[in-house]
Amino acid sequence: MSNIFQRSELAESMANQLLSPSVLDEGLRSGLFLSSPRRTGKTTFLRNDLVPALEDRGALVIYVDLWSNTLAKPATLLHTAIQKTLKDLQTPGSSVLETFRRVSNVETGAAVFKFGFKLDSIGSPHGPTLAQALTEVVDQAKTDLVLIIDEVQHAISSDDGNQLLLALKAARDAINPRPHTPGYFLFIRTGSHRAQVSELTAKRNHAFSGATSATYPLLKGDYVEFLLNRLAMTVKKERLPSLEVAIDAFDTLGNRPEEMLKALRQLLQQEGEPDVFLPVIASTLRSAAASIELEKVEQLGSLAQAIFNKIASTEGDARGIFSTDAAAEYSKSVGREVRVEEIQPVVIALVAENIIMRRGHGIYAITDQFVQEIWLEERALIEGS
Repeated sequence: MSNIFQRSELAESMANQLLSPSVLDEGLRSGLFLSSPRRTGKTTFLRNDLVPALEDRGALVIYVDLWSNTLAKPATLLHTAIQKTLKDLQTPGSSVLETFRRVSNVETGAAVFKFGFKLDSIGSPHGPTLAQALTEVVDQAKTDLVLIIDEVQHAISSDDGNQLLLALKAARDAINPRPHTPGYFLFIRTGSHRAQVSELTAKRNHAFSGATSATYPLLKGDYVEFLLNRLAMTVKKERLPSLEVAIDAFDTLGNRPEEMLKALRQLLQQEGEPDVFLPVIASTLRSAAASIELEKVEQLGSLAQAIFNKIASTEGDARGIFSTDAAAEYSKSVGREVRVEEIQPVVIALVAENIIMRRGHGIYAITDQFVQEIWLEERALIEGS
């Protein structure tokens, strides 16, 4: 049994929507942004499921993880990834070239790709622009070119990163609108900072305004069943929890694989009924994980806590958090008069910490529902005591 949980059906569905879009899916060619909290399996899915599914359908795929080296400039990481892929396309026997030949309808024979520029000049002042380089790749490959950028929020933290996004938009606009383009340039970006990822498509001044923003589908019960089946190969059945209890524990832990594995390791160290111990372990780990985020709110001060509480206590998205009525509500909470002009800087700080996210003009929500639930539970205990 493989030690990686495969999500082939989801990958095939996404690959089909991207490469053979229906009328309703054609907007994905403007860009697809996927977001979810960290440690929920995005990167594993991209590398092990989505990339192979796209390649099997004939696409060329370039993948870069901006989290892999947070000290490097995003543009440097991307240019390096592009250069490596193009070098592989020029190298006989490389895995990238062989995969492309296997699935492509293009008659390449024994030939390799030949580009009209030096690879190490990509990104330099005297080299080709990204639009020029990627257009040449699409025209030679005669297929779709898919660029996947993992943890894209790192690209908007600097002028260099924002210029990179503008360059990628220019590449999209140079390739995709052509009447007889032999392939499209498709751009997938993922991020764990839901607020920032969402704003990349929502704000008109961002490069990919109007692109599709979606939530990454979290792992569910079939993943938990996979874990239990793997454990059953080395652990006695009576020491394992029932599937139903294990699924509930996984939900409690915010659908995070690492937290679930930690809970199961702790469970196997206990002597007793697994279905009794696992919910307690999951609840304890859940509170500990959420406390890290809630400490950020506390460190921002009492006004931040009041604003967070208003948003967290709202069913659905919160509106009117900058109003005079809201300021009066905050004043009661913090024990002093809160002026309306004080609110926005604190909201900006909460967004910057990935604690809340902007859903639209004046509309906000808690970034991680997992954290919101813990906050409300703790507030209910305090108010009920």
